[in-house]
Amino acid sequence: MSQADEAPSPAVDRSTPQGRPRRPDLRLFAVAIGVWAASVASLQVAAAATVWAGGAAAATAAGLALLVRRRQASFAPARSSRIVVGWAAVAVLLGIVCGTASTAARTASRDADPLAALARDHASVRAEVVVTDDPRPLRSVRAGPPTVAVAARLTRLSLADTGTVRLDARVIIFATDQVWRTLLPSQHVATAARLAPPGGGDLTAAVLSAIGAPEILGRPSWAQVAAGVLRAGLQAACAPLPAEPGGLLPGLVIGDTSRLDPALSEEFRATGLTHLVAVSGANVAIVLGVVLFAARWCRAGPRLSALICAVALVGFVVLARPSPSVVRAAAMGAVGLLALAAGRTRSATPALAAAVIAGLLIDPALSVDAGFALSVLATGALVLLAPRWRDGLRTRGVPAGVAEALAVPAAAQVACGPVIVALSGEVSLVAVPANLLAVPAVAPATLLGVGSAVVSPLWPDCAELLAWLASWPARWLVAIADFGASVPVGAVPWPSGFAGGLAFVVLTVLVLVASRWPALRKLVVVAALAVVVGAVPVRWVASGWPPAGAVVVVCDVGQGDAVVLPLGPAEAVVVDAGADPVAVDGCLHRLGIHTVSSLVITHFHVDHIGGIAGVLRDRRVAGIVIPVFNEPASGERAVREAAAGEAIAVTEAGPGWAFVRGWLDLRLIGPSRPLTGTRSDPNNNSLLLRAESRGVSVLLVGDAEAEEQHAMLTEVDPTSLRAQVLKVAHHGSSYQDPELLDTIDPVVALVSVGVDNPYGHPNASLLARLARDGAKVLRTDIDGDLAVVVSESGLGVVVRGRGKAK
Repeated sequence: MSQADEAPSPAVDRSTPQGRPRRPDLRLFAVAIGVWAASVASLQVAAAATVWAGGAAAATAAGLALLVRRRQASFAPARSSRIVVGWAAVAVLLGIVCGTASTAARTASRDADPLAALARDHASVRAEVVVTDDPRPLRSVRAGPPTVAVAARLTRLSLADTGTVRLDARVIIFATDQVWRTLLPSQHVATAARLAPPGGGDLTAAVLSAIGAPEILGRPSWAQVAAGVLRAGLQAACAPLPAEPGGLLPGLVIGDTSRLDPALSEEFRATGLTHLVAVSGANVAIVLGVVLFAARWCRAGPRLSALICAVALVGFVVLARPSPSVVRAAAMGAVGLLALAAGRTRSATPALAAAVIAGLLIDPALSVDAGFALSVLATGALVLLAPRWRDGLRTRGVPAGVAEALAVPAAAQVACGPVIVALSGEVSLVAVPANLLAVPAVAPATLLGVGSAVVSPLWPDCAELLAWLASWPARWLVAIADFGASVPVGAVPWPSGFAGGLAFVVLTVLVLVASRWPALRKLVVVAALAVVVGAVPVRWVASGWPPAGAVVVVCDVGQGDAVVLPLGPAEAVVVDAGADPVAVDGCLHRLGIHTVSSLVITHFHVDHIGGIAGVLRDRRVAGIVIPVFNEPASGERAVREAAAGEAIAVTEAGPGWAFVRGWLDLRLIGPSRPLTGTRSDPNNNSLLLRAESRGVSVLLVGDAEAEEQHAMLTEVDPTSLRAQVLKVAHHGSSYQDPELLDTIDPVVALVSVGVDNPYGHPNASLLARLARDGAKVLRTDIDGDLAVVVSESGLGVVVRGRGKAK
């Protein structure tokens, strides 16, 4: 908030000479830091250990307080800084005491019997729960209906032999029945389920695997019903719009991403715009900013303006659905209201700290919630950093509006950077420019979208008009995300996790401190330009991605398969589509593939066909080739439906099938007959393909397991099995025939496998055997996209994830 927008009384500190700007009041932040640290640590240990730690902190705080008090009695100016540090340490220890006490009470309840014992025994129960958040669909590589995760509060547990137990515990429910997707927060349901222990690290007491559809026991609250009506009205108003802006607008307004194109979502992530499609303090600030402007225009005083904004805040919470994340964002917005009611922005600093303390004491699990951390950091940046940076720019002659537009996204990006880096393992180089370009479009899109939702129940035609108007700034955001995601190496790899986040904090602090001195500031600018303009493009050009002379590319699509056989600068044959449309689309986009001469499906498991929409997105696909063996039937149906939707011909690959064009000769070498009664019939009827490309032989064996591999040895000419490059079967599982590996004798073995997958892939003994036999073994979960290339110097591998040739 600018000085002109504040109350008439000047915002100066009465304890300092008149006219000197007030320093932020940071006294409560020491307590907040202690509470946060204690909550994080206490969630990882047993309640008894937490109590002991809290007691030790209390004793230390008491002793330190006495010591500081005695020194303060003999106060001398030279010791004032020591006294301040001493009281800050006392405040941190006091926060630790409060945090450990609050968290210990909740972890004791979380770990208490009988629920903990039943979870350890994987008991079958009838559970009554109250849904606490929107059901979230989960990506899966398994065949069958998609799984949803539902956060809920367990209220009653019924067992056949011990009767009914009343509880109040947090649980996560995994369900496949699609009725679960329709539930609203606050709805009371019952379900048959099997219990399991939670993963730990938060306040979840048990995991429930639901059996069948839920039994509805009660209606959701009026607020959730009202939110559902308004949200449905906004979706209806956006239905006539083009797919990308029409799916984006509900996300901008109320965080509803149910119709958001997965590829567009990935582009928003790559350009640092993901926060725009999640309800956050920014949404609250936009809505309240307009309401505040109107109230001030009507000459309302600070307290009346705060009251009007409070009413608007409640209305927005109802619209966006009062789930925990929305309430958290509203709490951050309330910080600004408190500052407004007090007539001075300095009040926002202790108000933010108080909100953090209250939130963590009420719900210690927020301490490990990335969304909560980002909300707090973004709000703190807007309160502490942005005004100073804005004023600094204005003193250097930058116009007020431009200074505000530069300071706000830069401050938010700096504050949130460590958390984003810790989660993503990369530093976006386009995030700040993208956010700067997005600023003019966010407010009109949000406000017009809110208006559309509000009028939708009463005047649907007006709602459609407002949604159409809002779609134009949304189109601008789509264009920014699309362009930003296409920038070569728009993100620099960085260590993820706590260590990576801490390292980024240190780097940020060093840069900010260095920028205070003109000479060092110039050095920082030169160094930054050297990294961005020098090292990054050189690394991209040196790796040659898309690599010249590529024979085969194995895409990093997680736990799945997607293999590209290039035919030219923008054309290729694609074998399998992975499980994730976003991942395979991204790989093909990076390779510059616009035409798919043939999409070959080796078998119908989800991890090979689930991403088919990503292959078809904005590309010409000449045809789709599928196996004769059509199990699972749901997979075949999904492929045929996707093909029919784009009017693409589907061909079954029988014996003798081949694709020959240019330097590529791709032929089917098996199976010659269906294999049934095996460990996995779909896997053991995978299409077995041999490719000759640029003089290099490649063997693609799908998910063939030991049974089909043994059949290959007896039914296929051994000379057709020998190959220089092997795409290792079934993500490197242990179900391999050693004799077949000896026959193939590959020079390069490529494993397409997901990070931390639940199947234990790839098998360590298999990798060791391949390496021992002389094969160069590379994995997508470690190296990212893999390309085998041929050049004058022979066969080589370009690893995109590491950006260098091997």
